[in-house]
Amino acid sequence: MPDPQAGGPLGSTAKAPDPVLVAAAAMVFVPDLGAPVLDAESARHLLDVLRLRAGQLVVASDGMGSWVPCRVTSAAAKGDARRRDLSSILELDGAMTVTASVRPHVTVAFAPVKGDRPEWVVQKLTELGVDRIVPIITNRSVVHWEGERAERSVERLRRVAREASSQSRRTLLPEIASISSLSALAVLTGCTPSLAHPGGSPPSLHHPVIAIGPEGGWDQEELGGTVSTVGLGPTVLRAETAAVAAATLLCALRSALIAPLA
Repeated sequence: MPDPQAGGPLGSTAKAPDPVLVAAAAMVFVPDLGAPVLDAESARHLLDVLRLRAGQLVVASDGMGSWVPCRVTSAAAKGDARRRDLSSILELDGAMTVTASVRPHVTVAFAPVKGDRPEWVVQKLTELGVDRIVPIITNRSVVHWEGERAERSVERLRRVAREASSQSRRTLLPEIASISSLSALAVLTGCTPSLAHPGGSPPSLHHPVIAIGPEGGWDQEELGGTVSTVGLGPTVLRAETAAVAAATLLCALRSALIAPLA
């Protein structure tokens, strides 16, 4: 059955990362690929943390799939770190490449739990290739992000996603949506999400939006009606493990790394 989002068969043969991306000492995000100007934090990371030297390969990306190879300039490491010219750290070293978006887009929504585990979840989902990550409030949620706390928390998750994209050489940044409800999630993605729940059907690319409940699970109101459920294995998973399992299965199906489960 063809996927309406992709306009063709579900999933495609997995491709190896571009050799230039793999070989690069680092990847940074810049607003203009024609003139890659770093922000102060990126410059500090390249020169003071990674200690890159003149001539080393760095990839600059716009976060929307386009990227160019660059080299660290001979002038980059000279002078006071606090007075560096951020526009002269990188110089272009090749043509721009565009990474095509892969369909269907995969969305994983999850109910935030305590501590720094939400950041860990976003880091791993970004590395795996999830296109949209949505923190959600559920009936049994223990952690509630509201008002300014919600804004700060989502901004923190976006920073984590950006850092994870750089580390994993991902040139298409994932969308980190604002805190949502299940009903709003359906509007955001354009389809009804499947809820991760023991005993549910195997994951399928025909349902590329999976929501992970809180540590207490979904209540009967959320599981009622015609909602579809997705099983993630024979054991009961922690909330953060379930999010990573859902992402791994959907992204592997999309890349044809595993045979369809349904």
